[in-house]
Amino acid sequence: MGRWLEHSVTTEVQASAQRVWEVWSDLEAMPRWMNWIESVVTEPGDPDLTDWTLAAQGFRFHWKARITQRVEAQQLHWESVGGLPTKGAVRFYPQGPELTAVKLTVSYELPGVLAPLMEPSILGGIVTKELQANLDRFRDLVQSGYGQQQG
Repeated sequence: MGRWLEHSVTTEVQASAQRVWEVWSDLEAMPRWMNWIESVVTEPGDPDLTDWTLAAQGFRFHWKARITQRVEAQQLHWESVGGLPTKGAVRFYPQGPELTAVKLTVSYELPGVLAPLMEPSILGGIVTKELQANLDRFRDLVQSGYGQQQG
């Protein structure tokens, strides 16, 4: 067993919790705003099972994740079922009719190939900074009107 690291980041999105939920729920669109995520593919016939590829700093990791809890417009929890050990949750907190706080928590087991190369506190800082940048890109994507029907 390796060492588990956990990161939490938050942002506020000028949109309703339902709207934020709708954009987040399009998991296959995550590479649009998550820099290190190369692809997300939903398994045919099982919308709760996804296949992920992460590529960063010359490393590539692959895993399958299962949604373990889904409460529309409130929270989504997942954990890996193969490949890179990971789990996490995203929660949506309405702050008003058009303002939603989003909190993303991601936990993962430090891959054995990286453990001797990186001090966990340094890696943690890099990952937290990247997750915050990703969440801010998500906020900008939602606020740009992404995915809304043009009338």
